Amino acid sequence: MRAHYIARMTSAPAARLLSRLMALAGLASGIALLARPQQAVDRIAPAFPASRLWLVRALGVRLLLQHGAVLAMPGRTLIRVSSAVDLLHAASMVPFVSSPHYGRAARVSGGLAAAYAAAALAVAPPATGDRRLVH
Repeated sequence: MRAHYIARMTSAPAARLLSRLMALAGLASGIALLARPQQAVDRIAPAFPASRLWLVRALGVRLLLQHGAVLAMPGRTLIRVSSAVDLLHAASMVPFVSSPHYGRAARVSGGLAAAYAAAALAVAPPATGDRRLVH
């Protein structure tokens, strides 16, 4: 609720700045997962199988593309699409949350994706022509 209030009281340029800052965080996560997948797994989910590190790298690539696009063009439509991708990712993690090998990674990755999706939507700039935010 507080994020909704903050977004409503924020100007469109400030909302774009907040969206870009969040995209930078996503971009940094993608770089870390792509460049150092083993170190990320060792810290977050040590039971994650080394033979599946390609999944960590693939997630890193997705985060780079997704958040790079939002960083470049932080419009409401793109942020909605980006949030939908994050929500799909979170949903895809649900079947793995109780797995001894994938559970912790699924909970962390899915939880962060769901939280990011909600936060990104809360601070997204208004759609073109939307005058609900103070200018």
